[in-house]
Amino acid sequence: MLLAQEAEDLILSLVQPLSLLKNSSGDRNTELVDLINANQRILATDVRGKVDFPYWDNSAMDGYAVRYQDVANCSKDQPQVLEIIEEIPAGYLPKKSLQAGQAARIFTGAMLPPNADTIVIQENTQREGNQVKILAAPQPKNFVRYQGSYYQAGEVMLPAGSLITAPDIAVLATAQCSKVPVYRRPKVAILSTGDELINPDAELQPGQIVDSNQYALASLMISYGATPISLGIVPDQLEILKDKISQAINQADIVLSTGGVSVGDYDYVDQILADLGGDIKIRSVAVKPGKPLTVATFKRPDNSSCLYFGIPGNPVSALVSCWRFVVPALKKFSGLAGDVKPSFVKAIAKNDLKSGGKRETYLWGQLQIVEGAYQFSLAGGGHNSANLINLAQTSGLAVLPIGTTAIKAGSEIMVMQV
Repeated sequence: MLLAQEAEDLILSLVQPLSLLKNSSGDRNTELVDLINANQRILATDVRGKVDFPYWDNSAMDGYAVRYQDVANCSKDQPQVLEIIEEIPAGYLPKKSLQAGQAARIFTGAMLPPNADTIVIQENTQREGNQVKILAAPQPKNFVRYQGSYYQAGEVMLPAGSLITAPDIAVLATAQCSKVPVYRRPKVAILSTGDELINPDAELQPGQIVDSNQYALASLMISYGATPISLGIVPDQLEILKDKISQAINQADIVLSTGGVSVGDYDYVDQILADLGGDIKIRSVAVKPGKPLTVATFKRPDNSSCLYFGIPGNPVSALVSCWRFVVPALKKFSGLAGDVKPSFVKAIAKNDLKSGGKRETYLWGQLQIVEGAYQFSLAGGGHNSANLINLAQTSGLAVLPIGTTAIKAGSEIMVMQV
């Protein structure tokens, strides 16, 4: 059995990101999408704006645009009276330049007129016809947003590999990127093995089990930007399973099969992978739940590759295996820049935690911030890999290292965020 960290490092070393790959036609694995559809996609190229931001000098407040030298020494007792020569709302191009003793009425976001360098907020003024009294000396350049002070044309606004979120959409819109270059979505084939499995809409018979993995794993893959390919339930028949796995390998970037990777009489996956020419890199990992883990690589005739994960059939084990090992691989493959490894945080255990100590153990529950610090609450009920009921609303996995059999409530622990 490999240690968890060893398995993680090996898996990530097997992954080539889309940014380094070309498809069978020699093209990069990118596509242009409309800005409105770019949320949660991975940016394929650096985005550089063609204009400064702000686009021009503009006012941050409602008030009066002035020349600072005209109002530098005024006060409530000795106000400065200026002639109002123009009114400038947002979106209006000023027509006049300020001269000595002049001001322009201006509104938030409006373009400053030539020669203006300071804004006097309207609370510090008193208007009388076409004149305004400045009742307090402002700071020089007060409330002016200068052209290019936030961003200068030609600089990188967003780097390639960024996961595009709502704030990024705003940035892209500002840069007038109506079409956004993104990496294509990874294709993940998912199949469940086992004669005992049925779909959720079938009538449950004695001895049967509803296949929850197909739905949970598809949902998880979608949440990380992949396109799941559901290949359904495959019976424990060698040739049928071999055909289905071959189909999965030929049409997906990553394959997830659940079940069939242990040491039972009907666990055929490792044998099939070897028969199909797979290079098996991992057969088991020293974690609980999720010890049976098969990882293999395949080279296809067009020289493209496929990464295969054979994960346990028990629902909790399947999800823990995906959170711990599959999701990082998917993130790297998708072209996401930066650290793709799981995020671990320090937290205070709210419950006593127990483990057998022989494998790195993950206990599921809720990770919350209370008074500025993380706290971990163990999910109620039995903690075994077949009990998916108390897996609901899981947001963290408490980690008990090898050799640790118990952690007392109130102690500090490491928790993997999920």
